[in-house]
Amino acid sequence: MNLFKDFEKRISDAVMALDIVRDSGEQVQLDRMTVEPPRDPAHGDISTNAAMVLAKPLKSNPRALADALAAAFADDPDVAETSVAGPGFLNFRLSVAYWQKVLKDISAKGLDYGRSDIGAGKKINVEYVSANPTGPMHVGHCRGAVVGDALANLLAFAGYEVDKEYYINDAGVQIEVLANSAFLRYREALGEDIGAIPEGLYPGDYLKPVGKALAASYGTKLLEMPEDQWMPLVKERTIELMMGIIREDLAALNIHHDVFYSERTLHADGAKAIRHAINELTYKGHVYKGKLPPPKGQLPEDWEDREQTLFRSTEVGDDIDRPLIKSDGDYTYFAADVAYFYDKFERGYDEMIYVLGADHGGYVKRLEAVARAVSGGSVKLTVLLCQLVKLFRNGEPVRMSKRAGEFVTLRDVVDEVGRDSVRFMMLFRKSSEPLDFDFAKVTEQSKDNPVFYVQYAHARCRSVFRQAAEAFPDVDLSDEALSKLDVSALRDESELALIGKLAEFPRVIEAATRGQEPHRVAFYLYDLASSFHAQWNKGRENPELRFINDKNRESSLARMGLVYAVACVLKSGLQITGTDAPEEMR
Repeated sequence: MNLFKDFEKRISDAVMALDIVRDSGEQVQLDRMTVEPPRDPAHGDISTNAAMVLAKPLKSNPRALADALAAAFADDPDVAETSVAGPGFLNFRLSVAYWQKVLKDISAKGLDYGRSDIGAGKKINVEYVSANPTGPMHVGHCRGAVVGDALANLLAFAGYEVDKEYYINDAGVQIEVLANSAFLRYREALGEDIGAIPEGLYPGDYLKPVGKALAASYGTKLLEMPEDQWMPLVKERTIELMMGIIREDLAALNIHHDVFYSERTLHADGAKAIRHAINELTYKGHVYKGKLPPPKGQLPEDWEDREQTLFRSTEVGDDIDRPLIKSDGDYTYFAADVAYFYDKFERGYDEMIYVLGADHGGYVKRLEAVARAVSGGSVKLTVLLCQLVKLFRNGEPVRMSKRAGEFVTLRDVVDEVGRDSVRFMMLFRKSSEPLDFDFAKVTEQSKDNPVFYVQYAHARCRSVFRQAAEAFPDVDLSDEALSKLDVSALRDESELALIGKLAEFPRVIEAATRGQEPHRVAFYLYDLASSFHAQWNKGRENPELRFINDKNRESSLARMGLVYAVACVLKSGLQITGTDAPEEMR
């Protein structure tokens, strides 16, 4: 049950039944009507702006309309009280019986409570991480990796058919550099003194195992080959090994992609895929021969003062037209981006999301332009930009890596503080805002450490059932039995408020899905944990409110039903964020 949708329907029906609406003959539009928790809980449980939305088209006073709507709920057994506030907000206080009904629905649905059908089975592709396979994952990749993965989990929970995709940038100059760097380490593995790493090659020690693997596979054979023969062999093996490292790093962060798409496939068979995409754009009138004026500021690599094959991207929302083929016949990097999108389009996705770092802001308009040109506007493309993460230790900046020498690796962070701390904290701020990550703070066992606070709430829930087993040995503590407990003894205001917080979960899921903002789930979980811990503390102060009271079996069983619902929502939300819901914590 989504109580906000329930009352949205009830209020809409009440609006249409008003005499003033029936007599006006107006087509009343309620698309701007909201049904939500009031800003001040003292005003009630839910609030609507329906009267203010109606006032102008009906030429009526909003408070008078709100009074008329309130009267329509006078005999509703689920409404304990209505009141009008401010310019015409109508507030409802719900009955105890209604809250108990909501709780029963939450418990009955268990881990499926809050699931939505707003995705309607649409196919959606979420591409994230997509780091060059030239080194281990560094902390700069971490935030986008977590945001992309949690967003994909959220979309699946909301009814989309989701594919998680990693685009392997395994073509271009950087791969030539990688192969040359690996070949140098291969020579080192064979016993050669290679001296200092030449400028322009990758110096990291992470390539030493790659060199050893090449030596184990080929012995000295590569030394006997000319470069044009060993280069493709070294490229293939090095990319394979580097992607193995990257997959392990991602797995340590509980990230597993459905699709790994190689850029090299776009360049295979004489760049058949790229030619196909350009031909399709040409057929649609989006490609022409021409010269681009020099852009202001620093000239990009693909600008030439000669005629080129250009994408007419300004006609589909971009700032400038984009080169596809250079004057020497080589394809631009952007041409591969076009072909990659075209491949996704042909795979039948209804929507595509690219999760990129903030330094890719210049890609947004060009990618959106490609989507409009290729799909004719039928496919939605969204680019989410993740701002930088700054690492601190007790307030002091962290700069150096234990393993890479130049940057902090993702694995360094996960190994030190654990994947759950990394994942949850990467979501505990909106991705478009910078994030400070302090190693000391994320390992604290306090309210100031969000992941601990939320996981501790779930562990406390499970501890209640262990207490119940001691107090009432005959009680069935299976999930099925817990989901069917009689909760009619729950009447305390604080208990009903906790049910109200649980009831917000479906609304949070839909809002987070529509906004593509998984951080909303993390924020909600913290608020729910805070409400649960507060209720736990009330039991310490007042024995009558303890979850388990061996002198009052009826209230204990009812509260176990409440705790079971809290545990389900916490675990469900934590699964969306990709973090564990522990049974106990010490």
